[in-house]
Amino acid sequence: MPVIRHADSRRTTTPNAVMTTHASPSQGGSALAVWRVEMAAGAAGPQHAFDAEQVWTALAGGATVELDGDAVAMHPGDTVVMPVGVQRRVLADASTGFTAVVAAPAGARASVPGGEPVLPAWIA
Repeated sequence: MPVIRHADSRRTTTPNAVMTTHASPSQGGSALAVWRVEMAAGAAGPQHAFDAEQVWTALAGGATVELDGDAVAMHPGDTVVMPVGVQRRVLADASTGFTAVVAAPAGARASVPGGEPVLPAWIA
């Protein structure tokens, strides 16, 4: 049974958030990647889409999730299922920031409008 200790979790910092990978192919998982997203107050991720479904569960703070032009508010305990190929953007609450746990198929690729798909480090 693979156990990934918190001290061994991989952390990836982007201009928008810190992703802490809890499980992925390079960290003991085979079919599923699970990571924690921590966004500072007022942070906003880029407009992008994934080639696989993602499930986001809010742990703390709040966010507005834009899915294909619709805005959805997220609060602790809420879960949003982000469909394959749908343009999305996550905007953290201006005063509280936002923390969520995310699950997606291992190897899922992201792409920005007009860009080539890439494998984010926290899913590898």
